[in-house]
Amino acid sequence: MVNVHVITQGCSANQADSEVMKGLLAERGDALVSTEGEADVVVINSCTVKGPTETAFRRKLAELDSLGKKVVVAGCIPQAGGKGLDRFSRIGTYQIERIGEAVSETANGNIVTFLEREDRSRLNLPKVRNNQLIEIVPISHGCLSHCTYCKTKYARGQLYSYRPRDIISHIEKAVRDGAKEVWLTSQDSSAYGLDINSNLAELLSQIVAIPHDFRLRLGMSNPLFFEQFLPAFVGIFRHPKIYKFLHVPLQAGNNHVLEKMKRGYTVEDFFTLVAAVRRAVPELTLSTDIICGFPGETDEQFADTITALRRIQPDVINISKFWPRPGTAASHMEKVSGHAIKSRSKAVHDLFHRIALENNRKWVGWEGNVLISEVGKAGTMLGRNYCYKQVVVHGNPSLLGKELRVMITDASAFDLKGMAIREEAIAAVSSLPQPVGSFTLSMSQCPLKFRSQ
Repeated sequence: MVNVHVITQGCSANQADSEVMKGLLAERGDALVSTEGEADVVVINSCTVKGPTETAFRRKLAELDSLGKKVVVAGCIPQAGGKGLDRFSRIGTYQIERIGEAVSETANGNIVTFLEREDRSRLNLPKVRNNQLIEIVPISHGCLSHCTYCKTKYARGQLYSYRPRDIISHIEKAVRDGAKEVWLTSQDSSAYGLDINSNLAELLSQIVAIPHDFRLRLGMSNPLFFEQFLPAFVGIFRHPKIYKFLHVPLQAGNNHVLEKMKRGYTVEDFFTLVAAVRRAVPELTLSTDIICGFPGETDEQFADTITALRRIQPDVINISKFWPRPGTAASHMEKVSGHAIKSRSKAVHDLFHRIALENNRKWVGWEGNVLISEVGKAGTMLGRNYCYKQVVVHGNPSLLGKELRVMITDASAFDLKGMAIREEAIAAVSSLPQPVGSFTLSMSQCPLKFRSQ
């Protein structure tokens, strides 16, 4: 038996990989320990998407090395060819099933490398969830895009969609085991199925037909591929099992900058997508991503981004300062000054706070059901309403997995404050297939301030 501590960086796909690695280790009898000090071997599941994240990884690796810890470096950094790792065992994103072998060999003082690329599903493997109520389900790996700034492509490769039957069986088992939320994750959810003659809308239709009560959160979806199935998507997105939450990266509000990024869509395409979804779901929680200071971006082009954000009024903005990733086309382009990047990032941050606060204040006075899924701070619990808005209520861990009737009494830019009225049985929602476009939301669910929009 080996004592193993797992550290995870990055996105929900990495989180899902770590849960599987921990499940495989537990199945073979290794002990999962909560601190590095207790561990015989430390596994770092790394992320290469941003420079500061890789810097943090290398700082942690050096710290563990100085303490004499045996380390397995996993995830995107070794798979993408990260340098300076030859003294450590490495396991890439395609070989997580071999984590037990990697840990055993490393514990015995050997260095192993498992970086072979092999497309196959990572579903229906043993796993240890970080949150017993939330099942993170990869639906594919890789993508169809060729963004000039992205290094994740080097680690995750071309799109490989998992078979719908495997995804369905995985979710069925998870909800039988107690999961109340299902998160679909991938490098680009909107590209799902395009390599197997299917699409995201078809997959969602099959998932909501599963005869169990759960809530479904759709992961990051690029705008590029939605036009191929947008009417069907809008129809199924209204199903009550699906959170009214959409994460669609804009990245920049200027078409010339988007073209240099090789994003494959225009600002107008983005507006069309958001408008179509909001016509069906006016109270949509919209999340987007913005890169500040992409190479060559002028003040005027950045001003277009601010104008676009004011138009779409997103609830969440994930803000990134441009950071050149080695080996990418953007790393060779003309740089924007550090001062300009910092200034632009602050401008987006300030705008986000204003928009998010205004959007969240529309929910004050709303009454509805909230699924409690996390322990908060100082005697509070955290849950989500049907639009995936985070709601803070007073309570204790006995509420985990329960649905409360809540009145929203206050709001900040980041969450809603609620008062629990009563506990509800988790609302049963229809699991029978219905024609696309037939789903409706009760207008009693929708805050009055959204109804005229």
